[in-house]
Amino acid sequence: MNDQDLQEPQTLPPPAGEKLQKVLARIGVGSRRDVEAWISQGRIKVNGVAATLGQRVDLHDAIAVDGKLIKREEAAETVRRVIMYNKPDGEICTRDDPEGRQTVFDRLPRPKEGRWINIGRLDINTTGLLMFTTDGELANRLMHPSYEMDREYAVRVRGEVDEDMITRLKNGVMLEDGPARFTDIQEAPGGEGFNHWYHCVVMEGRNREVRRLWESQGLVVSRLKRVRFGPVFLNSDLPMGRWREMSQGEIDILAAEVGLKPVALPSLNLKSKDKLERLQRKSTRPMGRNERVRSLRPAAEGAGGERPARQPREEAPRKGNRGSAVAERPADMKKRPGKPAPAGKPAGGGRQPSGGRGKPRP
Repeated sequence: MNDQDLQEPQTLPPPAGEKLQKVLARIGVGSRRDVEAWISQGRIKVNGVAATLGQRVDLHDAIAVDGKLIKREEAAETVRRVIMYNKPDGEICTRDDPEGRQTVFDRLPRPKEGRWINIGRLDINTTGLLMFTTDGELANRLMHPSYEMDREYAVRVRGEVDEDMITRLKNGVMLEDGPARFTDIQEAPGGEGFNHWYHCVVMEGRNREVRRLWESQGLVVSRLKRVRFGPVFLNSDLPMGRWREMSQGEIDILAAEVGLKPVALPSLNLKSKDKLERLQRKSTRPMGRNERVRSLRPAAEGAGGERPARQPREEAPRKGNRGSAVAERPADMKKRPGKPAPAGKPAGGGRQPSGGRGKPRP
């Protein structure tokens, strides 16, 4: 046995740099899932060579997406902005649509740095709460199943609902893509005849999951609106088709839910701050009498191809509460996700948001 055999095994040094998808997510190029998909599609190059999944990079590496060089600065990771948006039906959750349909990004302000990343999606016929951020890591954590961000929906179903159906939906049913269930279902006021309103909670963001769960019981979903995402509630002071930027306190609560430390909002000069406030006021004001959210329903067949008069729609049940949209959850609630409305006082001293329950507007 020689001296070399007696030496302790050497430990390998930790790999240098950060994973490519984490770097690009942090500076707002896209979420980690987006970046991983682009890497697989060969759309990202590092130093002129096609990137690979799990590849690590540092500040000396040149990164290009679709041939465009990405500018990187360490200061970029201190920027974290979040926007809430009340999505109307007829809009799609994509940046560009070959069919020319309106997208949820069309109404948003253009950020000075990075770009808006949508936190989850809603299908074209679903309305309600959508969030966007410039922080890809925040978006990734909020969407990842391991952080258990519950989503609450107000849903109007057509058909008879009995206790056995409710029990099956809470225990779990088998869908085409695997088992699924509601963690909570509560009947809400409103509806008439065979139409009934419910508030239900899911823990995942699977495609059309809420609709498919109700349809598995032979029911038809005639209205669907998301009213809560984790600690964030859609309050009545945000009209449909409007957005507002979250305050620093609201963003800090949201980030803390997924284990991220608070960071400051970007500093704005007087001109930029003035412009943002003007956009904010314009976005959050109530719609005028002659102003309407664009509807993309097909025109009815008939003389001249004119659309029939639009009938007023029944709104999802809700209360007219105002104040902070983000509720700070008590410590014991963090271990028991899936309840429709966490108890506790919301940040900013506002009343506890209800998640939209109450009487429907006429």
